Amino acid sequence: MFAQAAGFAILAAISPTALLVMAVFLGSANPRTTALLYLAGAVLMTVAMSVLVLLVLRATGLNQPRAHHARYGLRLGLGILALAAAAFVARRRRAKPEAEPELGPAAQPGKKKAPGLIARLTAQPSPRTAFVAGVILFAPSAMFVAAVQVVATAKTTVLATIGALVIVVLITVLVVWVPLLTYLAAPEATHRRLAGLNAWLRANGRVLLIAALAVGGIVLVIDGAVGLASR
Repeated sequence: MFAQAAGFAILAAISPTALLVMAVFLGSANPRTTALLYLAGAVLMTVAMSVLVLLVLRATGLNQPRAHHARYGLRLGLGILALAAAAFVARRRRAKPEAEPELGPAAQPGKKKAPGLIARLTAQPSPRTAFVAGVILFAPSAMFVAAVQVVATAKTTVLATIGALVIVVLITVLVVWVPLLTYLAAPEATHRRLAGLNAWLRANGRVLLIAALAVGGIVLVIDGAVGLASR
């Protein structure tokens, strides 16, 4: 259970935009507080959604033996949803890839097109806008729901379930808490590394996101189809 849930959580954690936003907040006038509130928003959304999804799945009986087909049907549906998301990202105009949003004060001032919500939240970074950005960017994805579903439908103890959910949450928001911890330990070095990483993400983040969605979608579709055919 732990390994499978962690695997889906790793795929859910792949978000070039979330990492780019973290770089903006760490470069703001009040980096520690702003980044901490960004983390708080991300954790709040992730914890709330993990508990909600777990309760809904168990309330509908998907953890019961009789719900075998419904359980694997859900995984198949999540896989199809992930593949559809991968196709959507792949077909988006390359001028606005997922990994290259117009963020913060460095966004081109001559743009006539209205900025997106995340661009507006990062234009003038503050603890309040950082918290809102964390909540929005960490809304549950198909991969996240799949990770929680593995936990919710496993036959295990309450303590093991809580531990598995904690692992899922920590992995899902690692692109926020890892940069924050490294910044607190070594601010200058973290800025340099984030600058290099963000340059790479601007060139490759879109492909990385598509690959993560596609891999997760294929795994879920195969798992769901095999599960439905096995009984």
